[in-house]
Amino acid sequence: MVYHVPAMLDESINGLNIRPNGIYVDVTFGGGGHSKEILKRLGTGKLLAFDQDEDASSNLPDDDRLTFFNQNFRFLKNNLRYAGISSVDGIIADLGVSFHQFDIPERGFSFRHDSLLDMRMNRDSSVTAARLLASLSEEELAGVFYRYGELTNSRQISRLIAEARKVAAIKTTGDLRRVLVPVTPRRYESKFSARIYQALRIAVNNEIENLKDLLSQSLEVLRKNGRLVVITYHSLEDRLVKNFMKTGNFEGEVEKDFYGNVITPFLVITRKGISPGEDEISKNPRARSARLRIAERI
Repeated sequence: MVYHVPAMLDESINGLNIRPNGIYVDVTFGGGGHSKEILKRLGTGKLLAFDQDEDASSNLPDDDRLTFFNQNFRFLKNNLRYAGISSVDGIIADLGVSFHQFDIPERGFSFRHDSLLDMRMNRDSSVTAARLLASLSEEELAGVFYRYGELTNSRQISRLIAEARKVAAIKTTGDLRRVLVPVTPRRYESKFSARIYQALRIAVNNEIENLKDLLSQSLEVLRKNGRLVVITYHSLEDRLVKNFMKTGNFEGEVEKDFYGNVITPFLVITRKGISPGEDEISKNPRARSARLRIAERI
């Protein structure tokens, strides 16, 4: 079974503008696709890689230029300091869920399998999707589905869950599917389910706040002319990354100096972002929603 196929591999690695003696960070190691390509282009340089999923460590290449941290990328700055590194030449983040996580039923990431509602990227965490469905208030659940799934009927969804859990705990994907039958559109069942699962996964793994932490820390550790390369898979991530690269803040609020010049920490390399070509999508349909953004530290 393939662990993961990276989207836009060549475009993203080229975007790092790798120097053979540079220091680079792959904050989403996964199957090691990006890291292995970076190592091919390094000479005496170093690569640091992060992944909070312990399964990713099975993909580590035997290369003493690579240092691996089995941690969330929000600990980027702390671990660089631990490694004696104050600044780096490039950071790459592929924010998608790996094929491995989607395809292993017991991980609970996919509605295609009838399995426990887990969705933890870090299995040492005590917070699962099932636990959130049991513990969050009806109002809190509505907020999760509205903010992270962009579902306009979030209150109906949360009301059905709140009523159903009074009778029995919602523990599996099958349980959740049955509870949501009254609000699931027949013609768009897969799209609806994908948004439900996206919302729960983001909440379980605190993905938005972790991404904000990563982006903020990138400003502190990237050297002048260092590159930030990010692949997003949904509008929430993409909006944050786009705004941050353009303005240095998450709201996209443009600041100007006394002379009217825009104050920004980055030179945006990809103004509109890059999407996979039709040839790549035909070979890897899961890449369809990917968008690549590249910026250079000023």
